[in-house]
Amino acid sequence: MSLEMNQFINTYIVPLGWKLISAIVVWIIGGWVISLLVKALNKSLNRRHLDPTLAKYAEGAANVALRILLVIVIFSVLGIETTSFAALLAAAGIAIGAAWAGLLAHFAAGVFLVFLRPFKVGDAITAGGATGTVVEIGLFSTAIDTGDNVRVYVGNNAIFSSNIQNYSTNAYRRVDLTAQIAHEVAPADAIQRLQEKLKNIPNVLESPKPQVEILNFNEHGTLLTVRSFCTNSNYWQVYFDVNKAIVQVGAEGGYKTPEQHVALRTIQ
Repeated sequence: MSLEMNQFINTYIVPLGWKLISAIVVWIIGGWVISLLVKALNKSLNRRHLDPTLAKYAEGAANVALRILLVIVIFSVLGIETTSFAALLAAAGIAIGAAWAGLLAHFAAGVFLVFLRPFKVGDAITAGGATGTVVEIGLFSTAIDTGDNVRVYVGNNAIFSSNIQNYSTNAYRRVDLTAQIAHEVAPADAIQRLQEKLKNIPNVLESPKPQVEILNFNEHGTLLTVRSFCTNSNYWQVYFDVNKAIVQVGAEGGYKTPEQHVALRTIQ
């Protein structure tokens, strides 16, 4: 090997190799340290009984900030001026901000969701076209588990810019169902039977009282509205049990099947 080649290797290749090795070591150790710090933050927030929504958001923000700091340290190890890198990062931030305005909108909406608190982790909501239980409010999206056990990620801006229905805020919900009875059936008899059935359905609240009233009249007969109240966690159980009660009342009362009645008149 020539003298010039040895000088080139010793002057440039070897120092560069050591820098790359150092950068890799810093990346590995730094990632490990960041994981420990995030876990420690999580334990600290849990000991303080901080709301899970704020806790997860704080963990995500801390993880992102520490990763950015780690990248800056690695650039410093490689010999790249961090001041120049900071300026480059600021310029890139402006360019990225213009190009990714929608992503920044999701981030800003996430901040408002955390501090305005229209819902929290564990609440059952309808928002952004999804209905289910909130699992996590992230920096850019909110994770929702739907009723059929599918994880849906909805952009925070899509949630914040539309109506939000929170089923867990109030103490109870109303279960709205209808019961169609035939023309031959006396509405008062059906109402009394249904009211008795509703009293025996588990998890139906006594206050407010269940309601069975005449909703309207149609070509099939009388349409009753059957309204009961329950907590959100028992909604579907009460919903299905009330439907069963409606069927049982019809069978026990010997009610005829509702049929459409049409009167024809001949005009001469």
